[in-house]
Amino acid sequence: MPVSWTFDEIPDQSGRTAVVTGASSGLGLIAAEQLAARGATVIMAVRDLAKGERARAGMAGDLTVRRLDLADLDSVREFAAELRAEGRQVDLLLNNAGVGKGHGHSAQGYEPVFATNHLGPFALTGLLLELFRPERDPRVVTVGSGFYRLLRGGPDLDNLAGGPTSAPGVPYIRSKQANALFGAELDRRLRRAGSPVRSFLAHPGMARTPMNRRYDTAAEWAVTRIGGLLLARSPQRGTIPLLYAATAPTAETGVFLGPSLLRWESRVYARPIVAPADDRALAGRLWQVSEAATGVRYLGDTPAESRLR
Repeated sequence: MPVSWTFDEIPDQSGRTAVVTGASSGLGLIAAEQLAARGATVIMAVRDLAKGERARAGMAGDLTVRRLDLADLDSVREFAAELRAEGRQVDLLLNNAGVGKGHGHSAQGYEPVFATNHLGPFALTGLLLELFRPERDPRVVTVGSGFYRLLRGGPDLDNLAGGPTSAPGVPYIRSKQANALFGAELDRRLRRAGSPVRSFLAHPGMARTPMNRRYDTAAEWAVTRIGGLLLARSPQRGTIPLLYAATAPTAETGVFLGPSLLRWESRVYARPIVAPADDRALAGRLWQVSEAATGVRYLGDTPAESRLR
């Protein structure tokens, strides 16, 4: 059953520390603002420090801006090391940042959309997991997209460097399949490990964000523009499922939390995770490939002292 839920129902976040990626604009900015307004200490993880500081200047609360480029695994490690060096503890990681398209390769030579949308968050989650406090409702929220259902199969795990494709949007959809596979697999591994941390999957539906205002062709502009006029919800409504997953006591794991198809509604739906994201064998292989690509191992079968490296 759908749940009617608004920002007014966010529980008191005093004493909690949240890391929000992509917090300088769009959904991440709204999430950071709402969490800080309810007492959370918010670390705004952004690629552009100047843009992040401008965003922070317009908000009240305990907010800190830190540089994080998810497409660069060295940047991910530096970000996590900085938090550890400061003795920071974490209660919420909102893996929100993402890109719709990219060119060339990431700093480590991977297809840039997959690197930003999956490999970076995979590494960041693993490197921060030891900082989570068990007594403060620790959560990881991975932001996906309902588009993950549009293609058969899953991410091309045999070719992380990518290559030319004739179909616009394919790298993005494949990265969103990886997000869904990862979020579900993380939940299963956390449960097996007896961890108090919970892994949630959420998506905003089609929302009017900066990512949806970048076009390479006139046809892409037309499709996005028309679809946006008919279906796109406000960024505030798009953020509702993300913050529901991040804070609501009634939020469930093992499902995909998202909005109604009606853009003016504030209801959150818990929908089943379907193909290809329900393929546990594929999720296991994605996990292994991601460990090899990032050099970050966690919640596996290795001894505790070597899970992170």
